[in-house]
Amino acid sequence: MKLSVFSAKAYDRTYLDDVLTTRFPNLCTIEYHSFSLSAETAPLAHGSDAVSVFVNDTLDAAVLHALHAGGVRAILLRCAGFNHVDLATAEKLGLFVANVPAYSPEAVAEFAVTLVQTLNRKTHRAYTRVREGNFNIEGLLGMTLHGKTVGIVGVGRIGLATARIFHGFGCRLLAYDPFAGEEFTRYGTLVELDTLLQESDIVSLHCPLTEGTRYLINQKTLARMKPGAMLVNTSRGGLIDTTAVIEALKKKQLGALALDVYEAEGEIFYKDHFGEIIDDDGLMRLMTFPNVLVCGHQGFFTSEALTEISSVTLSNLSDFVEGRSCPNSLVTEGHVLVRRDTAPVRL
Repeated sequence: MKLSVFSAKAYDRTYLDDVLTTRFPNLCTIEYHSFSLSAETAPLAHGSDAVSVFVNDTLDAAVLHALHAGGVRAILLRCAGFNHVDLATAEKLGLFVANVPAYSPEAVAEFAVTLVQTLNRKTHRAYTRVREGNFNIEGLLGMTLHGKTVGIVGVGRIGLATARIFHGFGCRLLAYDPFAGEEFTRYGTLVELDTLLQESDIVSLHCPLTEGTRYLINQKTLARMKPGAMLVNTSRGGLIDTTAVIEALKKKQLGALALDVYEAEGEIFYKDHFGEIIDDDGLMRLMTFPNVLVCGHQGFFTSEALTEISSVTLSNLSDFVEGRSCPNSLVTEGHVLVRRDTAPVRL
């Protein structure tokens, strides 16, 4: 069994090799590719039985057909989201597709709160000032989170973990999720999206990217937000219309924006562009605002999460090889499956 791993960074090699050696020593051999999977790179997987991909790899119909023609029969996602996979084509080709539905949801939740606190209390600016001998605190004014209203869009595992943290801060919590269970009601109140937007001082997005949630944050929904509120996105970049959010920032309708994801991040994130001109006007415009904080999709990046990702990825492959039922399958027995933990938030 040969596995081709695309978008492989040094940490992917370290954790996958460790799990392979300790838990699945006879499962497969791994060939690592530092570049992403695309129509141009798909032929390099020929002769492999399976491929493993990450969030910004391309798995459209053309790529899936190319992989299938080269002998690939299993697609292993090292992520929860599968909006970049043409599942209908995968079904027709009989491809096994499995994801990692949850890997340390606390890691992403903690990072979302980190972004809020950094942007709110301006610790990134304070750090730079002090390094230059400037101890003036003017311009660093923030707000006390205790007693503020936080709206969480999507209360799956990550959304719930985020709710628990903000509840600990003493925040009032609202959530919108048509598929929510009862667990969130331990921390706050389930409401309609309009109510959440109108009443929240902070809005944090924790839902998958689907056709129903694409541009969930747009000109209309931004206009419904409480003036001066903060928006945080650690889920998928396509949830936010960049053009609309820039206009909301310029008009001061939106008070602050924290992003760990970006709708056109595919050719930018996870790469070093130092000394280069980044050809993305939207992203470059966002980074000129003093009340905007952009990170490079690192919310998941903890040792615990990387261990879980590697373990589940290889466990999914083991299920495929042994012909066992895989709990993380997205396509099985000719049917596309959408599980509760990845259910779309619909408007």
